[in-house]
Amino acid sequence: MNRRKFFGQLSLLSTAGLIGIPNDAEASKKLFFKISLAQWSFEKSLKSGKLNALEFPVKARKEFGIDAVEYVNQFFKDKAKDLSFLKELKGRCNDNGVKSLLIMIDGEGHLGDTDASGRTKAIENHYRWVDAAQYLGCHSIRVNCAGTGTPDEVAAAGKDGLGRLSEYGKKAGINVIVENHGGYSSNGKWLTNVIKSVGMSNCGTLPDFGNFDLGNNTWYDRYQGVEEMMPFAKAVSAKSYEFDSQGNCTTIDYARMLQIVKAAGYRGYIGIEYEGTVLSEEDGVRATQRLLEREGAKLS
Repeated sequence: MNRRKFFGQLSLLSTAGLIGIPNDAEASKKLFFKISLAQWSFEKSLKSGKLNALEFPVKARKEFGIDAVEYVNQFFKDKAKDLSFLKELKGRCNDNGVKSLLIMIDGEGHLGDTDASGRTKAIENHYRWVDAAQYLGCHSIRVNCAGTGTPDEVAAAGKDGLGRLSEYGKKAGINVIVENHGGYSSNGKWLTNVIKSVGMSNCGTLPDFGNFDLGNNTWYDRYQGVEEMMPFAKAVSAKSYEFDSQGNCTTIDYARMLQIVKAAGYRGYIGIEYEGTVLSEEDGVRATQRLLEREGAKLS
């Protein structure tokens, strides 16, 4: 362990047992929201093979007391139509009392592609993930609204791409939700205007506390962006990085973010998505969980 990581963990160990304490189920019941766990929090372990995608729901339940999970298709990219895999994953969730909420989809083409044929291909590539989400009992797939062109050109293409995919999702009872995930989509006003233009009840947003990088060292105001996206939110991602000695995220004001989320009338799941480098993946998840519980309790 390097010096930076050691002292980062040591400071957290001294703050009310922040690290290593399992989730307090009673405390979570008092919150105005519910807590879920995003698979991306274990990106390193999953990519290295230390953790298997099938083991993730069990880990969420047994190590953190979290009973709802959010998948990332990158970790089982070739399994969208693999019924034996999906059946095993669903069975492990059922056996451990874990609810599957959504699948985050990457690498299947740009739904805002200004080339019509490329956009159609991207739409069709997402169909299998809608089907997989339906089988697992999820309510949504998270997609990206990306494309090359002017803001207006990509917005028009995105309206078409999201609209056509949402029509397919509607038949399966699946929402199509867009995350602020770089480029135009990290502009809250731009993204919400696209969602409004689609005008479908199953097409919404997934506000992420952290992803507001517009490129070229330019950042959209994260608090403004989340506030703009919340009226259309069907899920929320609690992105976290590093923590100070008081257990606060050093990059994001969680108290302020949760106030925005509550003011919008949101009462659904907020998913932990740890991306820090000082704490281990497990300790980072626990730190985020405690922060959500602490600040959420003040508003509940």
